[in-house]
Amino acid sequence: MITVIGEIASEFSLKTSEGKEFAFSELNGQWKVVFFFSMVRSPTCKRGCLSFKEQYDLFRSLEPPVEVIGISRDSVSEHKKFKENLQLPFTLLSDPDRKVAESFEVPMHLGIFPSKSSFVIGPDNKIHYVYDWLFRPRQHVANILSAMSSITSES
Repeated sequence: MITVIGEIASEFSLKTSEGKEFAFSELNGQWKVVFFFSMVRSPTCKRGCLSFKEQYDLFRSLEPPVEVIGISRDSVSEHKKFKENLQLPFTLLSDPDRKVAESFEVPMHLGIFPSKSSFVIGPDNKIHYVYDWLFRPRQHVANILSAMSSITSES
């Protein structure tokens, strides 16, 4: 089964790169982009995270502001080092057993590589847009921003 636009995103709780517990419900009432990436050691994932970093201020300047959350199965300590090295301004969450990725139905390619998927989620926690960015990290953020523009203008 594939995540369907209009579904309610599942509640979850994961550890941040700082080792603190993060509950998805903390963002209730806000627009958010939740993006799943394979691993911090992947050049494609690094480029994807840097693309979000480059546009983070734009996401935050939208009306209403959009929060960005990155999730992978990397450990808290790997995320901490990755976030510090790249100076990422958004939250990174560790999902080592892929329970959250599975709740969002993020597939595994060839059975071993987690997909790189993003979800635009509204203040009501409904999924408004889903994007798979397996090999297009630079185009990815532009597509998300374009979707945000059309979604929020409809609201």
